[in-house]
Amino acid sequence: MPELDTLLAVALAGFLLSILPGPSMLYILSRSVGQSRSAGLASALGLAFGGIALAVATALGLAAAFSAFDWLVPVWRIFGSLYLVWLGVGLIQEAGAESHTLIRAGHVRHRSFFSIIWQGIWVELLNPKTVLFFALFLPPFIDSGANGSVQTQLLILGILVPLTAIPCDLVVAWLGGTLSKFVNHQQKLRETLAWLGGLTLIAIAANLHLGFI
Repeated sequence: MPELDTLLAVALAGFLLSILPGPSMLYILSRSVGQSRSAGLASALGLAFGGIALAVATALGLAAAFSAFDWLVPVWRIFGSLYLVWLGVGLIQEAGAESHTLIRAGHVRHRSFFSIIWQGIWVELLNPKTVLFFALFLPPFIDSGANGSVQTQLLILGILVPLTAIPCDLVVAWLGGTLSKFVNHQQKLRETLAWLGGLTLIAIAANLHLGFI
């Protein structure tokens, strides 16, 4: 079992990770604004499940794989940066197109509750920021002399990360549902939000590619 100070440090880091703009936050916002508040809450739930899956993968060897094979980190950074650039450019291209704007309620494909959860799981599993956080940030907090195996400590610390993200995700989902009433009737505001979202994703991609995180 990790020490209390370790749990608090990881919880704080996880919370800070959750409040930084990224693919997960933008996904919740687009679902909440584009479909409904309940859709945003479902996406937040899916992201939590995805985070737990990453915690299990880390405990089973994801972190060890990143440590053993140095080439995995730059490859994942490149893959992640290209993926985020693709998402960001897509948002910007759609900014001026009413019929394809991501956050417009009438044009976001409506999905079932469970479909949104499943999609949220994949969004989190493919989020390079989160994967690198699990693989590179958590292992230094492991105490080989503490009670419990390395795998158990990684699992506990890993599960703590998505749990600390839930409050922020719920707030984004709730605010997104509230904003939908205003956004869907203002083309200029929709375009501005789409541009901001796209540029944010591209900035995150540059950060990954340049190796700052």
